Amino acid sequence: MHVDVRQADDVVIVDLQGKLVAGVGDMLLREVMNELVAEDWKKILLNLEQVSGIDSSGVGELVASLKLAQRFGVDLKICKPDDGVGHVLSMSQILPLFDVSADEESALEKFAGRVG
Repeated sequence: MHVDVRQADDVVIVDLQGKLVAGVGDMLLREVMNELVAEDWKKILLNLEQVSGIDSSGVGELVASLKLAQRFGVDLKICKPDDGVGHVLSMSQILPLFDVSADEESALEKFAGRVG
């Protein structure tokens, strides 16, 4: 798992690449989320476009990220889960918990309040 963090206006974008699985991927996501919340970011976009696989630990860490965001008043959105990752999130019945966008541009528009 590799993570890049970049900024678009007042939104921090976390680009995840590789497998979000037990061991490295889930712990890395937790560390990044804790750091961003500690830095008082209020808008975080998890870009899942390059996530090639996810297991129950990865699903659990996404839920933990959402709970952390809610606890600290952070608007957390995800974008572009591929078919395989999207299927796992759908089957685990957590997809409806997230604000999911098909692409980064539409997610940024949601943050800006330009679309529903």
